[in-house]
Amino acid sequence: MANTILVGAQWGDEGKGKIIDVLTEQADVVVRYAGGNNAGHTVIVKGKKTVLHLIPSGILRPHTLCVIGNGVVLDPIGLVQEMEGLKKNGIKVTPKNFVLSETAHVVFPYHRELDGAREVLKGKNKIGTTKRGIGPAYGDKAARVGLRVSDLVDPAKLEPKLSARMRENNLLLRSHGVKPLSFKRVFADYSKAGRYLKPFVQNTVVLLHDRIRQGADMLFEGAQGTFLDIDHGTYPFVTSSNTTAGGACTGSGVAPTRMDRVVGVMKAYTTRVGEGPLPTENQEISDLLHGMGREFGATTGRARRCGWFDSVATRHATMVNGIDDLAITNLDGLDTVETIKVCVAYRQGGRQYDYMPNDAEILAQCVPVYVEFEGWCTPTDKCKTFRELPAKARAYAKAIAELTNARLFIASVGPGRDQTIFV
Repeated sequence: MANTILVGAQWGDEGKGKIIDVLTEQADVVVRYAGGNNAGHTVIVKGKKTVLHLIPSGILRPHTLCVIGNGVVLDPIGLVQEMEGLKKNGIKVTPKNFVLSETAHVVFPYHRELDGAREVLKGKNKIGTTKRGIGPAYGDKAARVGLRVSDLVDPAKLEPKLSARMRENNLLLRSHGVKPLSFKRVFADYSKAGRYLKPFVQNTVVLLHDRIRQGADMLFEGAQGTFLDIDHGTYPFVTSSNTTAGGACTGSGVAPTRMDRVVGVMKAYTTRVGEGPLPTENQEISDLLHGMGREFGATTGRARRCGWFDSVATRHATMVNGIDDLAITNLDGLDTVETIKVCVAYRQGGRQYDYMPNDAEILAQCVPVYVEFEGWCTPTDKCKTFRELPAKARAYAKAIAELTNARLFIASVGPGRDQTIFV
């Protein structure tokens, strides 16, 4: 497999967790390189559902080393709970199969409180964040006042640094009308988490390059999706990290010259959680998918906004990420639809766009230009090969891959490992 970056080609929630899990059969190392516990990757193995937020999906493979890289912002309390939950379910989590970068930044309770308070202040212009403190933690990182894992696991460093940060942030919380936090309680909780996590902490940059020299195959696991990228997404309705392929290099310390290919994951339709423009949003397909029990967020449980497939967006994602191969998920979600629409351009006023405008206000005004495909109106979830898929389903998958300008690599027809078709 060599070194592969896996990214979401839409607004997140594309089914990356499942595709990562499938690909890790061939991977020696899986690296999470961006985001925090605002991500939710759902993996179903033999009917058993596992939802992961920080730990890479490779943890479900006994031979795979899982790495949280320096580009992640880490909630240590949440991570410890996730690790304990996996252990209770019989999944091994030890320093031999899971390591944590000493330079990853730490999310504290004041980050979460500020996240929520700022959303309230924005009112109708809110971003729709998960309120997990991700944005404020990345803000501290950029302002060079953040605390890192190396501080977390050393109480002598943590106490004075945390005390200074909490004095400043409690003033900010008061200005937002939020009750100040107790330093004593936060320090005690985070010191305990630091003691728990210390055996897992390493210089992951050195570790990853050692593994590369040994010939290891690596999978770099993206969180969220292309259009939530802080630079290339529908700003300001984005997350606070680089979710695109370039983030794999900065968020892991592995150079671009060591990367071999990029796999993009996209649904056979379009969804997003939170606020911001979604040109192909459609109530009919939303009602259909929600009625099937689909499209509810793994992290928040929120109903996702749904729409027809947007090839303008996925084509842009191919360009930004350098996507080589495509994994199309949730093809079975369209099994009952008689006529399927695909957006091939946008119109705004008298202008037509074949690419995504950078201005979110302009994008919100765009009207999709659709082409139509005949639906296959038969179940696909039992299909094991591409040839077993209905002819119209094969034609649809090929068409959206061609419109996206990337090779069709995987068609997924359900959440299970065995519902994955390699094309």
